[in-house]
This record gives sequence, C-alpha cells and structure tokens, in this order.
Amino acid sequence: MTRARAGEEQGKYIVTELYRRGMIRTWYRDQPRGWRLVSGLWSPLYIQLRPLLSHPDLLRTVGAAMAEMIRRQVPQATRLVGIALAGIPVAVATGLAGDWPCAMTRKLEGIRSLADLEETVKAYGEHALVEGDLCQGDRLVLVDDLVTKFDSKLIAAAQVEREVEKRDLGGIECRDVAVVFDRQQGAAETAGEHGMRLHALVPFRSQGLHWLRAEMSDREIEVLTDYLQDASPYQAEEIQESLAREAQSR
Repeated sequence: MTRARAGEEQGKYIVTELYRRGMIRTWYRDQPRGWRLVSGLWSPLYIQLRPLLSHPDLLRTVGAAMAEMIRRQVPQATRLVGIALAGIPVAVATGLAGDWPCAMTRKLEGIRSLADLEETVKAYGEHALVEGDLCQGDRLVLVDDLVTKFDSKLIAAAQVEREVEKRDLGGIECRDVAVVFDRQQGAAETAGEHGMRLHALVPFRSQGLHWLRAEMSDREIEVLTDYLQDASPYQAEEIQESLAREAQSR
C-alpha cells in the first residue's frame, strides 16, 4: 500500500470513528436547531474534539497520524505548543508519538482579537502566557483540534511571541499550525496572508465529507458541502428554521 493510500485509509478511519462517537455532529442527526460557533456564524455542523481524551484508542491513532503529518510537512519541528484547551490533549498525544517535547498556551478568557490580547497582556503581570519549556532556536508547531477562520490561531501565535519576549529567548520560529480538522472556510488563505502555514490532517469539505458518505445521509452531505462552500445564505433565520423542520420531520 502506498503512503498516500495508507494516509487516506487512516483519515477515513479517524473521521468515521469521530462521527460514530458523536464528536462530529450535524443538525440532521443530532440537533435540529444547529449551533452558533465562537466566530458568530450559525452552523449545521459541529465538530467537538474535547471528548477525544475519553477515547484513548482513538486519541493514540490521531496522535500518530498528526505526528506523521508533521514529520513530513515540518521536518525541522523541535517542539509542539497545544492551544488551550482542546488542542492540549492532541498536542500531547502527537508529541508522545513523535517524541517531541510540548508546551501549551494558557487559557485567557474574553480574548477575541489581537487588540484584546494586547490589553490582557498589559494587565497580566508576571503570569506565564505559555506553560512549559521553550528553548533558544526552537521551531515551534502550534497544535489544535480544528480551524474555521484562523483568528484564534493568530492570537495563540501572538501569545507565544509575547512569552518568548518575556523570557528573552532568540531564534524561535512559530509559523506552523497543525490541526486535526480544517473546515476549509478560508483559514489556509488567512494563514498565508500572515506568513503562516496551516497543516490539516483532515481537509473536511474536500475529503472528510467524502469519507463519510457511507455514514451520513445524502441530505447531510448535500447541505454540509454547500454550507462549507458558502456559509452566508445559512445565516438567514428562515433557512435555519426550514432545516430544523426538515430534521424534526424525518
């Protein structure tokens, strides 16, 4: 079996198990009213990987797959930084699989923008913004569960940058972000605009949904594909209500 084929089989297994275990949820199967994301967008899809640490078999598989991806795509990586909170168990599992040391960002409440972060840092005093060791010359990879718009990743990268300055360390690079899921709603493009690189184990719109065709209904695939292509029409209340009625009557 080729490496590409093996990677596809592994990705299909991971996505299928996450769907079966309720960590990938849809309005049609799980919650007719849908979800309001942190970004403010309404969504008929909700990917929540925080329960992954309660599934050690699957967490090990995800960690091994993430480690293989990082070895291939960021061969100079020396340390992983888990983004609080959901990215921390993923980073630890990946670090153990790839033998990388890990650190983690500290959870800061109410931070929605880089301007918010700057105000918080001013009032934060001597508290660490990143927990764990960082070393001169590190090539860091930020690790998280998923990405939608990349805003939180920019904040995490800025958090690391401020901590590096506080510790008076030099030669540290933090330009790579590795996630389990990319919803493919513009994050990769935003990363590039800021000189960063996004690495996704599962590009959900182009591959993840294809891998789930044996699990999801045709209607779920149809709506989710359309939504991930352009979420704006789905912000209308009448469309949300129509989808809710459809799910309730199935």
